[in-house]
Amino acid sequence: MPEVPAAPVPDPPRDRKRWWPPRGTWGGRALRAAGLTGVVLVGAWLGLLIVGDVRTPVGPMDTTMALRPSLSGGTKVDVSPLGALTLDSHVAPVRLDVDVDRLDPARAQALVDHPERLSGLQDEIARDVERGTLDLAMRSCVAVVTGATALGLVVYRRPRRALAAGGLALALLAASGVSAYVTWNPKSVLEPRFSGLLSSAPSVVGNARSIVTDFDVYQQELARLVTNVTKLYDVASTLPAYQPDPSTIRVLHVSDIHLNPAAWKIIGSLVEQYKVDVIVDSGDTMDHGTSAENGFLDPVGDLGVPYVWVRGNHDSRATQRYLEGIRNAHVLDEGRAETIAGVRFAGIGDPQFTPDRSQATGGDAAERLAGARLASALRDQKAKGTPVDIAVAHEPVAATGTDGTVPLALCGHLHTQGTKLLPLGTRLRREGSTGGSGLRAVEGRYPAPIEASVLYLDRDTRHLQAWDEIRLGGLGRTTAEVSRHLVER
Repeated sequence: MPEVPAAPVPDPPRDRKRWWPPRGTWGGRALRAAGLTGVVLVGAWLGLLIVGDVRTPVGPMDTTMALRPSLSGGTKVDVSPLGALTLDSHVAPVRLDVDVDRLDPARAQALVDHPERLSGLQDEIARDVERGTLDLAMRSCVAVVTGATALGLVVYRRPRRALAAGGLALALLAASGVSAYVTWNPKSVLEPRFSGLLSSAPSVVGNARSIVTDFDVYQQELARLVTNVTKLYDVASTLPAYQPDPSTIRVLHVSDIHLNPAAWKIIGSLVEQYKVDVIVDSGDTMDHGTSAENGFLDPVGDLGVPYVWVRGNHDSRATQRYLEGIRNAHVLDEGRAETIAGVRFAGIGDPQFTPDRSQATGGDAAERLAGARLASALRDQKAKGTPVDIAVAHEPVAATGTDGTVPLALCGHLHTQGTKLLPLGTRLRREGSTGGSGLRAVEGRYPAPIEASVLYLDRDTRHLQAWDEIRLGGLGRTTAEVSRHLVER
C-alpha cells in the first residue's frame, strides 16, 4: 500500500506591524476622530463654496454674500474693479465676504432724483444687510450639513457616520455664529483697511469725523458718486472702417482719461481701424495720482504702437515713474524731445498736482512759466537743426506759450475739443476727455461724451493736413460720429 504523504504544516503566524491602531486603543480613537474632523471641515467648506452664496440687494447695490473659512474672521467687501476693504467686525473661524456685483441704475437714479432719501439710506442699508445675513445663515446651515453629510457618505459609506459628520458641521457653524455674535464690533466700519484703487478713499472721501460734521456735503458727494459710477460709459466702438492715405502719418490724440477703463477698449479700436502710427496722451490719465492706481496704466504696453505721454494735474510723479517702465511708453517732460514714428515730439508735464490739497498750487502763473520753459527748449532744438514738429502740454495756458516755436501744439484739461490758430502761427489743438470725464461724467447739464482725434500729418513735412474729430455719445448711449476738418492754407 503506497505511503500517503503527510499534510504540510503551516508556518506559524508572523507578528506583522500594524499600520492602523486597533479600534479600542487610544491611538485608534484619535485617528478616527481626526479623520471625521477632516471630513466635516472639508465637506462643510465644499458646501459653502458650492451652494452657500446669497444674492441680495443692499441699498442701490446688488451684492453676493458668502461665508468662507478664516483664521481671524472679519468682513471683506469687494468692489470690483476698484478694490476691497476689510473690517475687523468679529472674531470667528469664518469670514463674511460681500461682493458688490453692480449698482442698480433704477435704485441709484431714485436716490439722485430724491436726495432726501439719503438721510435714511443708512437705516435702509442696515435692514438690507440684516435680511441678507439671516438668509445667508439659513442657507449656510443647509450648505454645511449637506456638504459634510454627502462627503461622509462617500468616505465611510455608512449612513450613521455620514449623519454624524453633518451634525458636527452644524454644531461647528453654530459655535462660529455664537463667537461672531459675542465679538461683534459695529465700530469696525470706522476703521476699514483699503486695498486696490480704494486705498485712496480716505484722502478722497475724508475721515469719519469730517463726514459727521459736514454730512450735508457728504450727502451731495455720495449722490454724485453713485450717479456717475452707475452711468460709467462702457460701449464698444462702432466706428466705420477707414482706409487711410499711405502718404500720411496718423497720430491719435487722447486726453483726460480719468481712470475710465472703457477708454482702453476704444483706443485699441481706433488704433486698429485708423491704422494709427503713434498715440499722444496729453495727461490726466489718472484721477488721484496714487500708487494704487498705477496698474490702470498696464494696457498701454498692449496697444501695439508708441504711446507719447505728458503729466497732467491729476497725474503724480509716481504715475510718471511707473509709466516710464512700460513697454511702448515715451514720457516727455521739461522740454525733452524725441523722434517717434517719424515725428519729433517735445513736451512738459503739468507743474501743478491738484489732488493733493495740502499743497498750494500756482494757478495760471505756474502754467505760463512751464510754457516758457517748453518754448525755450523748442528754440534750442531748432538751433541744433532738429526742429520739433509737435509740442505737448496738458494745460492750454502752458501750450499757448509755445506760439511761434512749433507748427502744432497739443493739450487737454478742459474736457472739450477745440482748435485755434495762435497769433504767431502755431496751431493749438485741444482734445476732449477720452474717458468721458471719468467719474465726473454727469457734473454738467448733459453727460460728457468720449472724445478723441486722429491727426493726419504729411510724411515729408510732418505738417498737419487734416484731422478727424471722433465723438462717442454720452454715458450709456451708443452713438458715434466722425467729423473731418481740413487745414486752411
